[in-house]
Amino acid sequence: MTTDKLLQQIRAQLTAAVDPKYREGQISYFKEPIDPYGVRGPEVKGIVSEAYREWKKWPKAEQSRFCDTLWKSGKMEEGVIAVYLYRRLAKHCAAAEFRLFEKWINRYVRNWAHCDGVAGWLIAASIANEPALMDKLAPWTKSRNRWKRRAAAVSLLQEAKQGRNTGRIFEIAELLLEDPDDMVRKGAGWLLKEAYPNKPKEVVAFLKPRKTRASRLLLRYAAEKMNTRDRNVVLA
Repeated sequence: MTTDKLLQQIRAQLTAAVDPKYREGQISYFKEPIDPYGVRGPEVKGIVSEAYREWKKWPKAEQSRFCDTLWKSGKMEEGVIAVYLYRRLAKHCAAAEFRLFEKWINRYVRNWAHCDGVAGWLIAASIANEPALMDKLAPWTKSRNRWKRRAAAVSLLQEAKQGRNTGRIFEIAELLLEDPDDMVRKGAGWLLKEAYPNKPKEVVAFLKPRKTRASRLLLRYAAEKMNTRDRNVVLA
């Protein structure tokens, strides 16, 4: 199947699965403007499963161009499909894919769901396979792009959940501690929340001397999984 035919197939399937009430809910749920078809998650995943059987046969460059075309549409679900396609290649993501995913954040990501999909799964997979790529995240915290700053934190969620690279997690959290954007602060707080179960003493020790600088929003997110004693220390 050609790329044009697969694109036509995906868009026809999305159009056929539109739920107008769900679309209205999507639009009202996001603070940022989004342009959804209004297709529910299970239906989107079904479309991905069918598309992947063709997409996986193509050369890397063609796979990348196809996903760029999806992103350029501006449609919510088409960006999600691009993420889901590459999630199936997670074990093979490395430096070249990292550069591709960074380009997506720079050019196409305009809401937290797309940000978290690209960063929390795809960039995270690249980092898991090639840990030296973490060195590239600190400069993202100075970006004018709010989603790139959030991605600096969200890209390390899987490391946090596995109890790995705690020092690097604290480095990024420190750089985002006083970020003026609430979506970025939520991302940093989320990162610390996921680090806590494996490294409770370290996370509390990191936050305790910084709690007067950190926003209440960040601290609340970070404390969500804490025991009562640690939560009181962080939020008091």
